[in-house]
Amino acid sequence: MLKFFTKLDYLLKETFLGLLRGGWMNWAAVSTMTVLLFLFGLSLQTSWQVERLLNQFGSQLELSVYLKSGIQAVNIEPLVANLPDVAGVEVITKEQAWTKLVKELGLTNIEGANQQLGGNPLVDEMKVKAANPQVVTDLATQLAKLQGVDVVQYVDEAVKRIGQLHQGLSWLTLTITVILTLTAIAVTTTTIRLIVMARRREIEIMQLVGATYAWIYLPFILQGISFGLVGGAIAWSFISVTQQFINRLLVNQPEFIQFISHGLQLTVSQTLLLPLILLGFGASVGLMGSLFAVHRFANR
Repeated sequence: MLKFFTKLDYLLKETFLGLLRGGWMNWAAVSTMTVLLFLFGLSLQTSWQVERLLNQFGSQLELSVYLKSGIQAVNIEPLVANLPDVAGVEVITKEQAWTKLVKELGLTNIEGANQQLGGNPLVDEMKVKAANPQVVTDLATQLAKLQGVDVVQYVDEAVKRIGQLHQGLSWLTLTITVILTLTAIAVTTTTIRLIVMARRREIEIMQLVGATYAWIYLPFILQGISFGLVGGAIAWSFISVTQQFINRLLVNQPEFIQFISHGLQLTVSQTLLLPLILLGFGASVGLMGSLFAVHRFANR
């Protein structure tokens, strides 16, 4: 156990000394890693938010099902409620709709309005909630085929636009991540190589006394991982500050904006998972960059 802690102490000290000796090259590696992880984390968070917004729209999206004249909604409601893609059904009888319409028109004499129009001209209606945005179109087709249904209306343009935005963000995230990952690996590789070259004499002495390649180059690998961890921590702090700033801007906005902002809130698991992903991704990129750097010297 004492031997293990002695080795661990040596590795940590050598890693720390290597970071101090790197100077501005360390800052270049950390800053590049921070930009990569900040944009990656921001894109990932936005993707989660848009996906949740899609689900929120889907849960609140309603299809208006208008029945044919003389058909009562209570007779069709059980059939609609049993459809697998239906999350809920609300029945609005033609009497309820007529009473609401008369009040909206400012008329006080409902019986007089009935006599003038020859009775209630409206039909029964059902408000049907879809289980998710993807099934709206198919659900509308199924409802239109039911006997007694006249017209099915729904507004899916917003959902389509958000879906297209989500797909576009996914491709943009992938492109940015690939480009910046390659850049971060290149900068980390260059930084570690310069640090190794600066300590070339020390490494030669260690080789002469019988030190293994793993023991010699492990501190440099840990330095690369440190670049990723520090960059991930800084990126996460920037993302948190940005999110808090946006939330403050949306506090006093109209009700529709409040509805959207509520959908943009991350879940507790996503909030906890985001920093772990950033740290893990950063450490992986730093590891790859440092391995590329030491591989060249180890094979000499």
